[in-house]
Amino acid sequence: MSLSWIQKILTRKKKKDVRLAFYGEVNAGKTTLANKIANDLGYADLGPVSEIPHETRKVLKLENAQLEKDGVEVNFTLLDMPGIASTVDYRNFVKFGLTESEAIQRAKEATKGILEAIKMIDQVDIALVILDSTKVPFEQVNLTILGNLQLQNIPLIIVANKIDLPDSRPELVRQTFSGQTTVAVSAKTGDNVDELYDAIIRSS
Repeated sequence: MSLSWIQKILTRKKKKDVRLAFYGEVNAGKTTLANKIANDLGYADLGPVSEIPHETRKVLKLENAQLEKDGVEVNFTLLDMPGIASTVDYRNFVKFGLTESEAIQRAKEATKGILEAIKMIDQVDIALVILDSTKVPFEQVNLTILGNLQLQNIPLIIVANKIDLPDSRPELVRQTFSGQTTVAVSAKTGDNVDELYDAIIRSS
C-alpha cells in the first residue's frame, strides 16, 4: 500500500542549511577541528596547522558540505575563523624563528583577520567556541565574542578540545560554562566528535 501524503511528509528527510563557525583563542585547535569535520564529510583540509600563533589569518570557507544523521540532512558552510586575541604582538612570532619583517607582516594579517572574524558574526547560524581544555577556561575566552553571539541569539556550543592530553580538564570547562551546551573532544584523534555532531544537529 502506498504511503499517504502525510506519511510521506513525516518520513521525508529534513534538510537544513547551516553556516557553522569555529571561534576561539589562538592555538586552541580550531583549524584542527575544522579539518577533522571537513575530512569526515569527504573534503580536504580547510587550512594548515602550525605551532606558530595565528597560522589562520583569514576566514577559511568550505561550502556545500553534506552531513546526514538521524534523518536530518545538513548542508554546511564551514567558516574557520582566525584566532581571537585582544592584542597581536609581532615579537611573539620572532620567538618562532620569523624575521622581524615577517613577524610584522604576520601581525598585520592577524589583526585584519580578527576584525574580519568579528564582523562576520551576523552571518553565522551556529558557533563552535573552541577551548584548550589543558588551560584555565576563563582566561582563554574572548568575552566580546561570546557577548556578541549571545546578543544576536546565535546558538553556540562550547568545545573543550585536547582531551587526549593527560592534563586535560574538560569538567572545569563544563563548570565554567554550566549554562551552555559543552562537548569534550579531541580534534586530533577524533574522540567524541560524533557527540559534537549530535549537538550541532540539535542546535540547527
